[in-house]
Amino acid sequence: MLSRFMSGSIRNLEREYSCTVRLLDDSEYTCTIQRDAKGQYLLDLICHHLNLLEKDYFGIRYVDPDKQRHWLEVTKSIAKQMKSQPPFTMCLRLKFYPPNPAALKEEITRYLVFLQIKRDLYHGRLLCKTSDAAMLAAHILQAEIGNYDPGKHPEGYSSKFHFFPKHSEKLERRIADLHKTELIGQSPETSERNFLQKAQMLETYGVDPHPCKDVSGNPAFLAFTPFGFVVLQGNKQVHFLKWDEVTKLKFEGKTFHIHANQKEIILTYFAPTPEACKHLWKCGVEHQAFYKLEKSSQVRTVSSSNLFFKGSRFRYSGRVAKEVMEQSAKIKREPPEIHRAGLVPSRSCPSITHGPRLTSVPRTRRRAVHISIMEGLESLRDSAHSTPVRSVSHCDSFMPRSRSQATDRSDGTAVISDEAYSPSSSVLPTPVAEHSMDPAVSRQINGAPCSIEEEKESEAGKAKRGDGGDFGADGKSAQEGAGGDSTLTEVEQVNKFILSVLRLLLVTIGLLFVLLLLLIILTESDLDVAFLRDIRKTPEFEQFHYEYFCPLRRWFACKLRWVGGLLINN
Repeated sequence: MLSRFMSGSIRNLEREYSCTVRLLDDSEYTCTIQRDAKGQYLLDLICHHLNLLEKDYFGIRYVDPDKQRHWLEVTKSIAKQMKSQPPFTMCLRLKFYPPNPAALKEEITRYLVFLQIKRDLYHGRLLCKTSDAAMLAAHILQAEIGNYDPGKHPEGYSSKFHFFPKHSEKLERRIADLHKTELIGQSPETSERNFLQKAQMLETYGVDPHPCKDVSGNPAFLAFTPFGFVVLQGNKQVHFLKWDEVTKLKFEGKTFHIHANQKEIILTYFAPTPEACKHLWKCGVEHQAFYKLEKSSQVRTVSSSNLFFKGSRFRYSGRVAKEVMEQSAKIKREPPEIHRAGLVPSRSCPSITHGPRLTSVPRTRRRAVHISIMEGLESLRDSAHSTPVRSVSHCDSFMPRSRSQATDRSDGTAVISDEAYSPSSSVLPTPVAEHSMDPAVSRQINGAPCSIEEEKESEAGKAKRGDGGDFGADGKSAQEGAGGDSTLTEVEQVNKFILSVLRLLLVTIGLLFVLLLLLIILTESDLDVAFLRDIRKTPEFEQFHYEYFCPLRRWFACKLRWVGGLLINN
């Protein structure tokens, strides 16, 4: 608390702040912003740097000192949103996934979406069948290293690159076979477009998972996609609601509610923290407005509660999907030049190069920048409500269904893999700026270990400390956590009820006080209304008028004359 207070005081003394934004190709863009600069200014600055016009799909994400993720609000001051000490570190990410990414107007936009989906594939957020996984990886190879060349690509060359958290030698051979035979002659633009066309058909396309628990304490992932609201639990898609079916999104504390008009469904889930629940709610409000509405003029301020004096209020700022597509159709300019970089074999670090480096980065720092951008969920392993962290084997557990088959089911349940959906495997939080820490420790917290060994040691250290989110193989930790969660939930419900009653009481007293003042002003005025005349004739009003109101008015008049005299003399 003291550090936050001090950091806020330091920021107030500065007129300009240094801000570093990490782009989708893992390069860094550093700029200086004014103290009162808003989020839209920074987003426009980055899009101008990238020569990007279709910018409404993208947003800037940052992580606070509590490792909670946030989207930078474009209408608010950047300095007031950041809770850390400058210089600020943020990331450019795809915020609203296009329903049909291959149909985007400009190649530069398709390329950036390609980079984002490639990240999703590597981080386990995008699951698919083995055949689809091989084709997607082959398209990445073709787009970034070109045609197969026996002189440059020796036997087993595909194993040098990492496209998924885990994959088998059989899948590697299949990737190489596709790259050698079926994709020969495709240009980078064609390969990227084919990649996007295949990716958009997958069940988890556009999923940015939020870890939660259902009413029974079972872990689940909630997500908002271009097509609707999705709940992933275990190895199944347990709920899918189209945006037209979602009527209201609410939250209170850690509890998140989804109201649907289909059979009056109300889904309830529990987020790890109140801040995570509020972030989940705001993401839902923004996605529903972006994909559901016809015009941005239809956007309304949304409240998280039914009572006007309670909860949070939020309004989406920006154009909706239909307006963005209409505006994109009007773009008429020469296509901007795109500098693609080839894939770099990953030997010591499990990542791949995501494209050109638009800013100059010293060679000694390239390896750290190369993997420090790995963006994860909001401290899954540090939360008592986090789900088990398990590796997803992409060679054996890919989704066997298409989107249409899953959404046509009446119960909304669709099996998506053989193992539980766990996008947190091999993913670390987005960097948080820490200035007083040892560089090695800072690299670990910022999600930039120099090698796989350091990352494994970091995860092993967390497991030894016995975090609440790591469940034992025998299930004891899960049972203890469930019991503690139930007790905590009961206490929280009582506290919420007491706070609600107190708020209602305070608001009632405040309203009565305001009404009393209004009544006094009206009765003492010259307003000639029958109701007020009757009140003025009562003995109680005359007593109040002569004993309290008149002396108080004379006292105020005397003070005003005294203050006026001081001002005149000065």
